[in-house]
Amino acid sequence: MAVLTRVLGGIDAAEDAVQEAFAAALTTWPRTGMPPSPPGWVITTARNKGIDRLRREATREDRQARAALLDAQLQPEEPTKEGPVRDDRLRLLFTCCHPALSRAAQVALTLRLLGGLTTAEIARAFLVPEPTMAQRLVRAKAKIRDAGIPYRVPREADLPDRLRAVLAVVYLVYNEGWSASSGAELVREDLCAEAIRLGRLLVELMPDEPEAVGLLALMLLLESRRPARTTPEGDLVLLADQDRGRWDGALVAEGQQLVRQCLRRDRPGPYQVQAAINAVHSDAATEADTDWRQVLALYDLLLALSPTPVVALHRAVALAEVEGLAPALEVVDELDLGGYLVFHAVRADLLRRLGRRDEAAAAYDAALVLAGNARERAFLEHRRGEVGAT
Repeated sequence: MAVLTRVLGGIDAAEDAVQEAFAAALTTWPRTGMPPSPPGWVITTARNKGIDRLRREATREDRQARAALLDAQLQPEEPTKEGPVRDDRLRLLFTCCHPALSRAAQVALTLRLLGGLTTAEIARAFLVPEPTMAQRLVRAKAKIRDAGIPYRVPREADLPDRLRAVLAVVYLVYNEGWSASSGAELVREDLCAEAIRLGRLLVELMPDEPEAVGLLALMLLLESRRPARTTPEGDLVLLADQDRGRWDGALVAEGQQLVRQCLRRDRPGPYQVQAAINAVHSDAATEADTDWRQVLALYDLLLALSPTPVVALHRAVALAEVEGLAPALEVVDELDLGGYLVFHAVRADLLRRLGRRDEAAAAYDAALVLAGNARERAFLEHRRGEVGAT
């Protein structure tokens, strides 16, 4: 998509061409066998189909000229390279995060095109119904097309204005990888790796932006725990129960170093604070050694920077460790997050630990309704079984 958007000059044209190329691959490859470079084959085929489509749909002289120019520059018999993929992806990332679009539309569209997330997965990230998100995506692409938004990396002076949306995209891609909303496995390693790759690229591009550094630190510290986050069979292991000896020490060290770098700059932002919270966890040799008061203080800061119900929910988990389960449950019960799986899971856990078994069972049932991932569902069913029938 990134390469072809550059070649064809538009997102819609690139999407159509990619789909046609994949359809051609499904009919051609079974007969001829896999080509030596499948991505190169797809790009070449899609490019040619895109040029043909431009010719067929040309109703104005400028579109005809565009098709002729593309045909002259990129002859079909010449092999097409995949191009500088990193630059192309970054260009599309910043194009989708154009200020002409609303922030939500910027993030949603980029997640769809670059993050590879489905409309349903994006809707889950935004806590909205899937049809609502589908309409947002259609409107965002139409806005880019109708406004003639150019496909290029903005000027250096424009990058900071777009960075917030770009970071949100990378963050949500990692979130979906870290805890897949559907499927048989808890983690999607491809999304985690891609988010970290993009995070490194952004820090390289904008090394003086502390929030870019903070997001990279956050992802590295989370990624360091991935080996201990599941059993050999793939079942979920909570942070409190993880074997910390299995954490990746190199990633912990790199993430902590980046957190210290952010602290020296003294320009706190949400990603930096989340990274600092995870750095505190990574400092603790055991769960009992966790400095929960420091974690709670950091969540207080995070809530001031980003006053959202989701942040308040995660703060309540730390509050339970510092002030007790009952005060934490009071906070949780005031939140309007009925469509959020983690809300019901946190509430169920607090009720379970308080010994309110029937209420805990009902909360687990509510979480199970929203659980699309097989591993999360198995974990919740196990906890539901522990509290017994209502």
